[in-house]
Amino acid sequence: MLILRAGKCFCMTPPTASRYVREEADAARLDRNYAELLQELRLVQTGVQILFAFLLALAFQQRFASVNLFEQVLYLVALFSAACASILLMAPAAVHRVLFRRNVKDEIVDMTGGLVKAGMVCLVIAMLTGVSFVVTFVIGLNLAVVLCGLLATLVTATWLVLPWRKSHGRPVRPHGVSTARRRTRTVRLAKG
Repeated sequence: MLILRAGKCFCMTPPTASRYVREEADAARLDRNYAELLQELRLVQTGVQILFAFLLALAFQQRFASVNLFEQVLYLVALFSAACASILLMAPAAVHRVLFRRNVKDEIVDMTGGLVKAGMVCLVIAMLTGVSFVVTFVIGLNLAVVLCGLLATLVTATWLVLPWRKSHGRPVRPHGVSTARRRTRTVRLAKG
């Protein structure tokens, strides 16, 4: 399909009904991607900080002295994972501060995306081991294994499988190639 805009001819393939096509420059795409990452961080960070604070305070409770070695290991894994999640999810602010005004927004977005993914993995580990610790202490190991298995299934289904199924077969736009530039290259190739 050829489209004529401002005296220039563009070759476009019509988007499918389920495919949303955004026409934006690289700088606008990077700004939008970074803003979306920051919104994700705002959602996750509060929960991580509350979990981390809860785990820190737990060791100072009177009944904590009665936990066995296995429960202590679960607690330490949960505490360490929550600390790692907090660090990884706060790191994008430090990365942005260090790289601010160095004309590397694409690298900031890539690095922040990786930090958020790693932080989410640590968060899942902290949640699962934290729940396992509490349930093991209160009721017993058997129920803790069942409940953590259910939670792990829920996380896998909602955080991995569902997004993968929605994105399966859809191409990811390569870095640094805006929609406008791709169209221009297509038109030049068609004319040449």
